[in-house]
Order: sequence, then structure tokens, then C-alpha cells
Amino acid sequence: MITLRNVSKTFTLHNQGSAVIEVVSDVSLSIEPGECVALTGASGAGKSTLMRMIYGNYLAQAGQIRIGDTDIVQATPREIIALRREVLGYVSQFLRVVPRVPTLDVVAEPLRVLGVSEDDAQSRARDLLNRLNIPERLWSLSPTTFSGGEQQRVNIARGFAHAYPALLLDEPTASLDAANREVVLSLIEDAKARGAAIVGIFHDEAARARVCDREIDVGRFTPGLAA
Repeated sequence: MITLRNVSKTFTLHNQGSAVIEVVSDVSLSIEPGECVALTGASGAGKSTLMRMIYGNYLAQAGQIRIGDTDIVQATPREIIALRREVLGYVSQFLRVVPRVPTLDVVAEPLRVLGVSEDDAQSRARDLLNRLNIPERLWSLSPTTFSGGEQQRVNIARGFAHAYPALLLDEPTASLDAANREVVLSLIEDAKARGAAIVGIFHDEAARARVCDREIDVGRFTPGLAA
């Protein structure tokens, strides 16, 4: 479902004499439906960069990144938008939403854009918000007013609203209490059971051991870090 072949990425530092920094080089890996793979490695190894390339936020200098039948490296912006709407979900560490939009609408939005009825979209949103222990009295408020932990749970609810065939998870259990951590791990297990291919960064070793089928050390693709 997710396949990378000979992927490389550099950054050019224009404010430092146009120095070129090679972040990752010759990355090849694949993730099958129903599999969760953890990206591991030291800070600076390129884990977040690799995730952003898979999502299409960063453009690879070389190689191929395929999500199903779509090559992210060659795709048009319109194709990437369609892929994100229907196929590829991304739960980041940070909630980015339009201010003043109610939390219930934020979580239901991924379903609305797919043509799901308003009743069904809101029903799914309510179920996830209840499951993630967001009090109903907050649902009509913008999540921009919430605590960091509440915002993270809203972000997770939105990321799991649609049954994406492929999912990217960036520290999904970070800063969560034990009860909500358990809910998130259960959501990941449910996604695996329905066949989602998942790539994640998990600094929580116990969480990684529970939901991940294998680990990929990104350091071996990082110039200067590879053994």
C-alpha cells in the first residue's frame, strides 16, 4: 500500500551560502495493508522529513513514493489533494484548524468532503469525541481554545474519522494520560484490523511494541549516521 524506492531528500540553506544538506538517501521500504511500521532513529535522523515526503509536504529529489497507484513524487497538486481526501490520513502532533469552527464540525469534516451525509458524519464525530473523552459541553466550541491534550485528542478523532487505507501517525500517544493512550492504541489496532497500512513515529516504547509489526531505523538512510 505504501512503497518507497530509492528516495532521497536534500535541503538547500540559502541564508548560509546555499549549503546543501543531504537528509536521507536511497530509502527503500514497503508497508502492506494491515501492517503498522515504526520509524525509529536518533533525533535528526530524518524520521519527520520522511513522513512529510510520504504525505507530499516535502518533495523528494529522487526516487518514487507510491501510495496505492499514485506516485507522490510525480503527482499533481490536484492528485495529492484527492489522495489526502480519500486514501492517505495524517495525524500530526499539532492541531491546525480554522478558528471559530466548532469541534464537532472539525472532526466531521473529513467525512463531509467525501459526501457522507451530515447525520452520519456528525454521528461518527460524536462517537470518536466520546471515545476520546472530550466533554460534550466543548463540542460547540473551537478546539483552538482547548488545552494541549484536548487539542491532540481532537486531532486524533479527526484523523480516524474516515477509514483511510493508509495512515501516517506522528507521536499519536505523546502527552496523553493512561486512559486516552489506551483509546488511541485501540483505534490503531482497529485500523490495522480493517486493513490500513500505517507508518508512525512512536517514542513511547510500550506503545510501539504493542501496535507495530516491525521497526525501520531511518538512521541507516541518513548520511553521516548510517553504520
